[in-house]
Amino acid sequence: MAASKLQALWNHPAGPKTIHFWAPTFKWGISIANIADFAKPPEKLSYPQQIAVTATGVIWSRYSTVITPKNWNLFSVNIAMAGTGIYQLSRKIKHDYFPEGKAEPAVATE
Repeated sequence: MAASKLQALWNHPAGPKTIHFWAPTFKWGISIANIADFAKPPEKLSYPQQIAVTATGVIWSRYSTVITPKNWNLFSVNIAMAGTGIYQLSRKIKHDYFPEGKAEPAVATE
């Protein structure tokens, strides 16, 4: 059974004999790099970069479901890209617009 599944993957139009397999496989590097940046302080994150990662993930996730044959490798990597981009954007927005622990200026009561 495993051999037949492996044979089906090998002969799939988006299988490892085509660029349609290898391009999304190497694209995982972007998601892995974004996950590594989870440890980076939010002030060092870039809005344009994270918006691009998020938008790319959302747009290409949709595209990968409407093409024939469906490319589930492309779909999964772009879902990961959208997810990591949204998470990084939320960290950056929270840091820039909702600072925690910063004291409000004292108001004179005279």
